[in-house]
Amino acid sequence: MKILIVLTSRDKLGETGYKTGFWLEELAAPYYRFKEAGAQIVLASPKGGKPPMDPKSNEPEFQTKQTRRFEADPEATGALANTVRLDSVSAGEFDAVFYPGGHGPLWDLAEDTVSARLIETTLRSGKPVGLVCHAPGVLRHTVDEDGAPLVAGREVTGFANSEEEAVLLTDVVPFLVEDELTKLRGVYSKAGDWQPYVVRDGLLITGQNPASSAPAADAVIDLVSKAMVSGHSI
Repeated sequence: MKILIVLTSRDKLGETGYKTGFWLEELAAPYYRFKEAGAQIVLASPKGGKPPMDPKSNEPEFQTKQTRRFEADPEATGALANTVRLDSVSAGEFDAVFYPGGHGPLWDLAEDTVSARLIETTLRSGKPVGLVCHAPGVLRHTVDEDGAPLVAGREVTGFANSEEEAVLLTDVVPFLVEDELTKLRGVYSKAGDWQPYVVRDGLLITGQNPASSAPAADAVIDLVSKAMVSGHSI
């Protein structure tokens, strides 16, 4: 089992002067779920090298057992410091692709044609794609074989408008994930703010918020494991 984790290279939170990036829990929790399932993990980002971590995600109130484990793990931090460039990887090399969130992806990965083609190719190859929190916004320019929005008619979730309001960034982000998925005719649903919530529609797995990152990873593992047992694409 080989899984690609795609991280943002964006470190600027709009024009606020504050830093952003990926959200640590949304990387750490899935990373260890995948490791414990025996997966080989490759980390990638648009620019390669060390991607920016949202500094807020490593503040004491947002730390978890898994984030502390990740920070103390030389293998994990070494992989993070040396992500490969996204344009150097091929969907055919991996059994699944996973996107952690954080606000950064709304600026770079959401507009990245390499990322969009990776998602489309992975799904068309019968392999799962998982995205959590803000990362479902990365689907905004993806399309199906007929050129329609990839999420049109699909059940999806992602960071809720009410959650964005709670962190006071509604007027800072380039778009709201919930609104964008709805505009693209996705069948959007959500749970209560900050509650774990994962939606699976075929090979597309989306999670609402940081608390959804581990269960979203579990859903990806389940699909890959079943495919490996059957010896066929999912």
